[in-house]
Amino acid sequence: MQEKTTKLDFTNQEIYVGLDIGKNSWKTSIMTEHYEHKPFTQPPRIDALVKYLHRMFPGATYHCVYEAGYQGYWIHEALKEEGIDCIVVNPADVPSKNKEYANKTDRVDARKLARCIRSGELDAIYVPFRQAQENRSLVRTRHQFVKKQTRCKNQIKGLLSFYGITIPDNICTSYWSRRFVCWLEQIKFQQASGDKTLGALLEELKFLRKQITYLTLQIRTLSREEQYCTAVEYLSSIPGIGTLSSMILLTEIIDINRFNSVDRLASFCGIIPGEHSSGNKEIITGISTRRNSMLRKILIECA
Repeated sequence: MQEKTTKLDFTNQEIYVGLDIGKNSWKTSIMTEHYEHKPFTQPPRIDALVKYLHRMFPGATYHCVYEAGYQGYWIHEALKEEGIDCIVVNPADVPSKNKEYANKTDRVDARKLARCIRSGELDAIYVPFRQAQENRSLVRTRHQFVKKQTRCKNQIKGLLSFYGITIPDNICTSYWSRRFVCWLEQIKFQQASGDKTLGALLEELKFLRKQITYLTLQIRTLSREEQYCTAVEYLSSIPGIGTLSSMILLTEIIDINRFNSVDRLASFCGIIPGEHSSGNKEIITGISTRRNSMLRKILIECA
């Protein structure tokens, strides 16, 4: 008599998993080569997903996909360590049906990702290794502090303008020198509350300057390490490019060999024209809106 077995076995089968990543939960959609498993919500943990896949689809080969976002690439790294194939995609490059635009939910997005990875419609983006990610974060953090400093300076100038306080012509404000900051500290308002307002802004400005100086020193130290020093030396020999600009270029591009042509590199930087043509009608829409904002900005400044 043939023995009846109820043990699941998905050996030599492909399982496709679409993940819509949220802060408190993940929407998960699973599809096999022939049918769709019911979408469900799971805790935002790798171990929960791995245990579920091994329990429900033992012996299969798993393929996961999620969209790039604020969660970064740690999910990709953790799944790779578990032996699960995983790709990260640009949300703008995921094919969507009209009804998916009209009725957009996390569950719909997860199903869409699972369907597209099963049909081979998705192109994975480049995922840098962890050291490169952290080096890039250092450079980007300095850039964010510079933007905060600019905002703080504008707040101070706005406060002075609001109360009709004119900056003397003999004090240059293009670069906020120590002399200019000392002049700001000597300004007296009619009420103590006005003095405290300006004082708080000046304290913020000093803190931001201190942090920018610290981060600049750390970036210069990083530029002298073996992995960057030679490239920084070559790039710095180009007029208009200094150490900071070189480090932005190197930490954003990371591996230039991943671009098989100059056109692809230019497209990544966002320095190509956009086009919206049909038939005999050709429309050039100007510079592309798709870009790496750090790269395009620094290339224009250096030029």
